[in-house]
Amino acid sequence: MIRRRALIAAGLSYPLAAAAKSPWKGYYATGTRQRTVRFAGSDGVTLAGTLLLPAWSELQRVPGIVLVAGSGPTDRDGNNPLVPQHIDVLKLIAELLAAAGIATLRYDKRGIGGSTARPHGTLAEQERFFSWDDFVGDVAAAHGELVKHDEIKAYATALLGHSEGGLLVLAALPAITKNRPHGMVLASTPGRPMREIVREQVSRGAPNLVDAVTATMAAIEASGHVPADLPIELQALFPAYAGPYLQRMLAFDPAQALLGLDLACLLLQGAADRQVVPMGDVQPLIDALSKRNASGEAVVIPAVSHNLKLVSWPGDTGFGGPIAPAVATKLVDWLVPMLGA
Repeated sequence: MIRRRALIAAGLSYPLAAAAKSPWKGYYATGTRQRTVRFAGSDGVTLAGTLLLPAWSELQRVPGIVLVAGSGPTDRDGNNPLVPQHIDVLKLIAELLAAAGIATLRYDKRGIGGSTARPHGTLAEQERFFSWDDFVGDVAAAHGELVKHDEIKAYATALLGHSEGGLLVLAALPAITKNRPHGMVLASTPGRPMREIVREQVSRGAPNLVDAVTATMAAIEASGHVPADLPIELQALFPAYAGPYLQRMLAFDPAQALLGLDLACLLLQGAADRQVVPMGDVQPLIDALSKRNASGEAVVIPAVSHNLKLVSWPGDTGFGGPIAPAVATKLVDWLVPMLGA
């Protein structure tokens, strides 16, 4: 079953909306407990993260969700040093869900923050460190870490991927067979192969580079390596060490992957997203939801950015401020009954 609708952003602030859902409100102390964790990721990497728990998890086990960050050198809070402003999208989601009775584990991606640093050896060593399979394996490892904690209901977990993190969630779920997650949230996640989306992003922002970008992506998909003679204006988009990762990511079909999963799924999309554009980039996922034998819902929310924040005018980047109230309300309203929080 799938429901399709658009929500109008309301004026209710998300902490109030979440607090109203707390199953222990009026019985146990409110607030949160935070724990720093370190755990083994894929291929010998150590990942550093934060487990944020509702205060009442000392007395009652709670559901848990792994939060998976989007593209680039993004840390556990959802911040990227290439973006001058702190966005904190994952940190804000974690705080929102803790107030609703749901624990979260969020982690620094490999090579970032407190996780194992990027190697500075040969190009081959760096390519191996940043492989697609290792990023996917890190998601599965994070879920394994989540369910080890005594406060977590191992039978009531989910994965939430933001942007490119949603692709990693889709790729990782088939490999998680022990304590299988009960559901997933794909937030601002593309529904078409990234080769198509990147080409269109470049055509909107730098049309003079479309041919070069198209040729570069074709070369990466064919060889698994970034061309050595890449023009300087493309080097930030296609880092030299990212060839094997990009080869798999550019060809990954998220809609096809979703078709093969029978977990409950929420698609959460901002109508003002400039990176994953409604409805062209999102419709394939909605179509896939309708063809599955599992519950699903797709929600497109007006005036909300890629980072799930409200935008106030056409030039607003949607980086700052809290999670949009309608996004916060939908997350809580969908996750709490689905996980039995």
